Amino acid sequence: MNEVIKMLNENPVQYLSTIGLDGKPKVRPFQFMLERNGKLYFCTSNQKDIYSQLKECPYVEISISNPKFEWIRLSGKAAFSNDIDVKKAIVEHSAIVKSVYQTAENPIFEIFYLEDVKAAIADFSGTPPTEYSF
Repeated sequence: MNEVIKMLNENPVQYLSTIGLDGKPKVRPFQFMLERNGKLYFCTSNQKDIYSQLKECPYVEISISNPKFEWIRLSGKAAFSNDIDVKKAIVEHSAIVKSVYQTAENPIFEIFYLEDVKAAIADFSGTPPTEYSF
């Protein structure tokens, strides 16, 4: 898990895919916020399409790569949370989140974590990917 978190933190622009309400794939840049108690947290607004998409079909896949041509594929099931302590930690962690939502109590500010996480870190060396489940 530590390698997964390290890669997420070192590469702040990730690409998160969902299934749209039209049944077609949707991919957008996203950012990992933090790990808390073994859970990988992300955030969004309940006014965005992604919120409705995740409520309808909570399965996601995230992909990132780095300048060394290593990449990660991360999949899981989004689970929304109202944990105010995690919300506060995210607001304090990210200047962008703080500028958009101002406070953890903002009614449009939503957080989610991934359940049943599967991750694979790979590169072009020919070595099999390192796989993780948590």
